[in-house]
Amino acid sequence: MTPALRVPEGLSARVPAEQREPGLDRDGVRLLVSRGTEVSHHAFGELPGLLRAGDLLVVNTSPTLAAAVDGSVGHTRVVVHFSTRGDDARWAVEVREPDGRGTTRARACVDKGTVVRLPGGGRLVAEEPLSPRGNRLRWARVSGAEVTALLREHGRPIRYAYTDRDQPLSAYQTVFALPVPDGTGSAEMPSAARPFTARLVTELVSRGVQFAPVTLHTGVASTESHEPPYPERFSVPGESARLINAARAAGRRVVAVGTTAVRAVESAAGADGVVRPRAGWTDLVVTPERGVRVVDGLLTGLHEPEASHLLMLEAVAGRAAIDRGYDAAVRGRYLWHEFGDVHLLLR
Repeated sequence: MTPALRVPEGLSARVPAEQREPGLDRDGVRLLVSRGTEVSHHAFGELPGLLRAGDLLVVNTSPTLAAAVDGSVGHTRVVVHFSTRGDDARWAVEVREPDGRGTTRARACVDKGTVVRLPGGGRLVAEEPLSPRGNRLRWARVSGAEVTALLREHGRPIRYAYTDRDQPLSAYQTVFALPVPDGTGSAEMPSAARPFTARLVTELVSRGVQFAPVTLHTGVASTESHEPPYPERFSVPGESARLINAARAAGRRVVAVGTTAVRAVESAAGADGVVRPRAGWTDLVVTPERGVRVVDGLLTGLHEPEASHLLMLEAVAGRAAIDRGYDAAVRGRYLWHEFGDVHLLLR
């Protein structure tokens, strides 16, 4: 996005679409379509007519966790955002402060050894930073409670200050979300898929659009400093790899639903563009310099001007398309963030 362009006040989606107006469902959002620098405006329900038979949508099946838990450091109230579970059963966490409006603000400093008391007698001890880039997220050990059970009993979805009120966890689950045997999932909703409904998926399938499920468990975003994404767990199963490779071989389009789906599938792609079954951790950051090897398009929400995700969008569609699309979104008063409108970028 051009440096001069900023998101005007009043364009944050403060509640889900189905709460904004009687009769609306999740798919009652707007859809901006960019084909190169050509921009057109649609309702999201028009998506089946904008795709072709044989197009393949790559979707993220990660469920959203109730990842925010109240706690205390000494006599000070805090909120712990549980981001990612490590291989050694520790969790990467962000410790934040309540802001008095039902949301949180960044906490000045959480040092190694900081102890957070959790509901039900749990105890969290902060350890080393997750990354040398900074100490916003730290590894932590939890005793006296099993974390996924703690989240189920005492957690709530992470909520940011641009929203009006807390929402039930169901508001943050997409139609593609599947339970994970170990109880893990995404700290924040893979929100590009939120507008899909079962009815719309059925219509897409009836028109010959295919779906390839992948999984990427999203961590806690950096709302204040817009850091690049940290390593995240992902999985691209064999059948999805086969579907993607077959689509590419036949010259059909592969369209990722969300930046998380791009990160997963591009992490499983070799330099030859062939996608192979893969699971584990990915630290891939998709930039224009790296480019994309697999996806021909991306369906995504509208991101803040400083967000690192914009580099991925530029890698898919080019800088001119992003600048033109975001200018049209601002002039058209599209809504931002996880409950907002969506943008389909096609190369």
